[in-house]
Amino acid sequence: MALLDGKKVSEEILEKVYHEVNRMKLDHIIPKIAVILVGKDPASLLYISRKQAACVKTGIDWVQFDYEPDVTTDELIEKIQELNTDPTIHGILVQLPLPKHIFTPNIIKAIDPKKDVDGFTAYNLGKMFLSTEFEHLVPCTPLGVIRLLEHYDVKVEGKEVVVVGHSNIVGKPLSSMFLNRNATVTTCHIFTKDLASHTKRADILCTGVGKANLITADMVKEGVIVIDIGIVRLPNGKTVGDVDFVNVSKKASYITPVPGGVGPMTVACLMENTMNAAKRINGYK
Repeated sequence: MALLDGKKVSEEILEKVYHEVNRMKLDHIIPKIAVILVGKDPASLLYISRKQAACVKTGIDWVQFDYEPDVTTDELIEKIQELNTDPTIHGILVQLPLPKHIFTPNIIKAIDPKKDVDGFTAYNLGKMFLSTEFEHLVPCTPLGVIRLLEHYDVKVEGKEVVVVGHSNIVGKPLSSMFLNRNATVTTCHIFTKDLASHTKRADILCTGVGKANLITADMVKEGVIVIDIGIVRLPNGKTVGDVDFVNVSKKASYITPVPGGVGPMTVACLMENTMNAAKRINGYK
């Protein structure tokens, strides 16, 4: 068993982004991301702090707009439209989840696809379905998974890939990116009957549900590659993933730790997306 070390690989990505951003600055292009935060959800504050720290490491400018939980959908859309037209802003990120009274699809829809560094707009998701050549701004977690596999030279073509979870921000786009790379993909979810019958076939198993011990050793085959995207905080404060790491790791050829696997890759890919958005907006090679 070998670890897929997302922390190590993410640092390498951030280093590359740092050098590229410095090159852009010599030509007076300063990549800048605008972040909209509603309320003070502890998890959101943690994620925001990690993203801001990555901006500091890479030299990407950061501006944050904080709103009270009672902000309206129209107020947020007005701010997004203002940022859309601001030539100094290259990326717009709305920290999710938003309060229940805000209709999130309309918020995402309001973001200019050229500045959609989260890769959540219908335009960027739609392009991603075409082929790898159109994966310009794709969701950061699926991109992080692909970057991690590429770093460790894990071949995807022809492999049986099982993705557990079918969210719009992880499961669906990740399944599509594997299809773009000629894998045979099965997407499972809460309504899947006999989950184990699918996971046992997987050469590469990706799970992003957020349920501790969802995947146990009897549900995987020898030599499986396991990508654990789930994040669960136990009552004792420990953070784990969807996978029974201790026992599944005995059968896996590669496995991601939680924490330190996909999480850091997500943040690094956000920086990569922001840099690429700044390049495309400015016609910079």
